[in-house]
Amino acid sequence: MTDTVQIQKAKERDPSIRSVERAIIVLRALNQAPVSTLDALYRLTAVPKPTLIRLLHTFEELGLVTHAGRPGQYRLLDGVNMLNSGYHHVPHIVQATAPIVRKLTEQIKWPIAVGVLEVDALVVRYSTIPYSPLSLLHSSINMRLSLVARAMGRAYLAFCTPEERQTLLEILRQSPHSEDRLAQDSEAINALMDATRERGYALRDEAVRPVSRTIAVPVMAQDVVVASIGMTWFSSALSTEVVIERYLGELREASRRISGLL
Repeated sequence: MTDTVQIQKAKERDPSIRSVERAIIVLRALNQAPVSTLDALYRLTAVPKPTLIRLLHTFEELGLVTHAGRPGQYRLLDGVNMLNSGYHHVPHIVQATAPIVRKLTEQIKWPIAVGVLEVDALVVRYSTIPYSPLSLLHSSINMRLSLVARAMGRAYLAFCTPEERQTLLEILRQSPHSEDRLAQDSEAINALMDATRERGYALRDEAVRPVSRTIAVPVMAQDVVVASIGMTWFSSALSTEVVIERYLGELREASRRISGLL
């Protein structure tokens, strides 16, 4: 999709939705560094500077942002933590999920992660890496996973409602991150989502960390996707076909049991 088409589509969207998208994008950019300049925010977000200034003034009035000592520098305040002060389902999901996926890792040895949506990515909130002898990482807690490139993100995106998926894709099209680039190709991403829903599981883009692979399934609560769980393995040790044959049923059963607790 060309820049001209993207700009035209942005103009055609509801202005109120566009404003929310920009606010989220700017808050996310501010969270990437202790102090941000107006120029740095512009480079990260591509939001016009007059709009950036208006958003930053609004954030200041709401107690979310303050000047950082020098003109044109900004930093987040603790007020941003109040945005999730009433958000309690993540601890509940982790509490329900942890014993089930830990037991599964003890059986199959491969590490399993649990991810929940945070604005525009799946964030790992629990991992069985400490209980697995077969992990490349020391920890994956709080790792942000692309919704269009990573298996756990794809599992969530494919099984959320069409309305939520459309909103998330609109946000991802503004993302500067290379792993989110697929969101700009509507035909390709729609085909990927259709295929993922049809087979009931997602795989990570093979170009991302080729040394390993991940397979993931959604976790549902009353027919609404609330998380995803993914198993990661060494790509040199097992083929995808073998993993599907050996472990997909185990992952689906774990997801079913978690859903029953939610």
